[in-house]
Amino acid sequence: MYTCQECEQQINTANDVCPYCGADQRGSSSGSVDEFAAPAKKSGAKRIIITCGILLVILAAVGWFAVPWHMGGSKTESEARTRDAIAAIQETLAAYQSSEATFPASLESLGDTARIAAQKAQLGHYTLQYTPGKPDEDGRVKSYTLIARPGNFGFLSFYSDETGVLRATVEDRAATVQDPPARPNL
Repeated sequence: MYTCQECEQQINTANDVCPYCGADQRGSSSGSVDEFAAPAKKSGAKRIIITCGILLVILAAVGWFAVPWHMGGSKTESEARTRDAIAAIQETLAAYQSSEATFPASLESLGDTARIAAQKAQLGHYTLQYTPGKPDEDGRVKSYTLIARPGNFGFLSFYSDETGVLRATVEDRAATVQDPPARPNL
């Protein structure tokens, strides 16, 4: 009989593994455990903890780069980016209307200029909604509304129409024609 170095229980000398703690007893000489032999259960638990830690770090890194929220910039930058996008779409709509004598049924008719402007607004977490007005008796659309809704609380909502006046509200709703014109320094 000898004493296990890990749990200090009395062990039969014929045992290779401590029946109480699972420590390996094969490398022991004269009843003592080799100081370099680690118990199987403890090293397995350490490996699991280390592996889980590494996995969590990898998931956090992937999450940081996969989530686009950190790329949107500040509130001021997002609102300015959206104002620029609305202005670009308004210019394109005015050019389309002057050449075709009608506004388009959708922004896709405006081509890459409108697509790039809409992507610019989306980068600032805004959603653009273009709605053409009702056609007159000749089938020509003489009006439209362009609404930009933020994805973040507290950001301005924008409204514009064929008049070219940009209106805004801080309230959590879509801006309308009744809202005041947006100030350039907001």
